[in-house]
Amino acid sequence: MSELESGGPGNARRRSIVAGEFVLTSEDMRQIAAMLHADAGIYLTEAKATLVYSRLSKRLRSLGLESFRDYCALVASAEGLDERQKMLAALTTNVTNFYREPHHFEHLAKTVLPPLLDQARRGGRVRIWSAACSNGAEPYTIALTILGLLPEAAGHDIKILATDIDTNMVAHGHQGVYSEAALRPVPAELRRRWFVPLRGQGAAKDWGVADELRQLVAFRELNLIAPSWPMKGRFQAIFCRNVVIYFEEATQARIWSRFVPQLTPGGHLYIGHSERVSGPAAADFQPAGITTYQLKGAGR
Repeated sequence: MSELESGGPGNARRRSIVAGEFVLTSEDMRQIAAMLHADAGIYLTEAKATLVYSRLSKRLRSLGLESFRDYCALVASAEGLDERQKMLAALTTNVTNFYREPHHFEHLAKTVLPPLLDQARRGGRVRIWSAACSNGAEPYTIALTILGLLPEAAGHDIKILATDIDTNMVAHGHQGVYSEAALRPVPAELRRRWFVPLRGQGAAKDWGVADELRQLVAFRELNLIAPSWPMKGRFQAIFCRNVVIYFEEATQARIWSRFVPQLTPGGHLYIGHSERVSGPAAADFQPAGITTYQLKGAGR
């Protein structure tokens, strides 16, 4: 990546690694990457400098700052904690949609849910965790899968925990409002039954989740690399898809190991198409489908 002479006042001897109105040096990039790694476990290299520039330059303009050096100083200070959270949100990838990787929901519907829902009808407890829920499309898809098999699910002890590090995404999921385009993958019958049409301008109609769908999902903010997780009970299934791929190898292995005691015996783990369970936890799981794993024995 070529370095460009900066043109701003007071920056004549600094070189920017990305062309643009703001100076982003290798040292700025190193500091941003270090903060992102410390806060979220995400491993960022200088090869991502253009992405960092494009996502954070909007923040610099909003704050009236002249360079990334000024921005780094702000987010590293005690006064910049709120902006540091906004930086984290800007740099966190939130690509998601309803029924993404549909084979997981087919497996959930055909293999995992039938015995669990029979258990729920008899008063049993069913818990599923969407460990990186983004804007809520994943946990609501899980809930739609449940409702397709048990329409009265909200009247039983069935809950989906939906967590994400990004407070904006958690708020979006809790609000439960989606565009017509976002709901395109949802079967028409399920959309009519479990979503409420909202007022919109012309074709730009929005839909809100119906009460029965909303009651199944609880949204919470959670950092997967936090020293401890607050959950006390175990889950029969965990979805953690397309998340750990952004972590370095040691962090990936640690996350997989932390899922082991969170699952019930025989519980299932669904991961992203580019991911694999690695480290010590690999011995605790057996393949159960495409990027689907089942916990062996009684767990730990």
